[in-house]
Amino acid sequence: MPSSSLLIVVPTLNSHVLLPRLLTSLQQQTWSHWHLLFIDGPSGHEHRQWLQQCCVTEPRCFWIAQDPCQPGIFGAMNQGFAAAADWLLFWGSDDWAASRTVLAEAMAALEAAETSDTQLRNEWPDLLVCSGRYANAAQNSLGRIASFHPPGLLSRAAYRRALLLGSTPPHQATLFGLGARRRLAHYAPGFRLSADLDYFLQLSSQPGLRVQCLNLDLVHMDIGGISGQQTRRRLQEVRHAYCRAFGWIWWFPFLSRYSRRLATRLVRNR
Repeated sequence: MPSSSLLIVVPTLNSHVLLPRLLTSLQQQTWSHWHLLFIDGPSGHEHRQWLQQCCVTEPRCFWIAQDPCQPGIFGAMNQGFAAAADWLLFWGSDDWAASRTVLAEAMAALEAAETSDTQLRNEWPDLLVCSGRYANAAQNSLGRIASFHPPGLLSRAAYRRALLLGSTPPHQATLFGLGARRRLAHYAPGFRLSADLDYFLQLSSQPGLRVQCLNLDLVHMDIGGISGQQTRRRLQEVRHAYCRAFGWIWWFPFLSRYSRRLATRLVRNR
């Protein structure tokens, strides 16, 4: 057995038609020591039946009902923070592994960090940030890459500087370690769409933070997600998150973030 464990948390709400693709992509992994936790909102009978059958046939899968006191997708993800042991990964129902070897490659990078340090887990990175790629599952096509920073180990100052320049770790491609969760073990209330950005920004103020960036496409993310359908609210939440982190200069990372995205679209459309 590996010295590291990985828990993948997936909030669900009547999304059972999407889940077989996610589950199959995990069952095909060459690194098999993952566990999958579904945190289910008030779903209907058919969805709950699917979850129960899945957990019977696949012993690495579990499900729990979402706490009504923690509503929304980030409320469900807050329950996931308390469930993980070593490493934690959040996916949506419409995400899936990019290839059969991605978990093996990610965990190998962490195992290498463990064996190279004398203090072991005290020297592990707090976050392992990979990249993701947006995909159109209906058309079987891939879109833009969601990435954060070139490969390497970042200090807290370098990580915060990257955030100030408008980069953001894609949360579906970010493994949360013990160090990150000990520093900040929940998403802030009041966010429906951008609590992940707020979390990464608030984490950047924590002393001693270590962030490992890996050149690895970890996950494919369907382009039809809810966040893409609520642009106005997302912009409001992004502004609020940057205000909380950087005060009156919130406009600089805000403009940098969307300038980067515009430039990426222009290059892709040439």
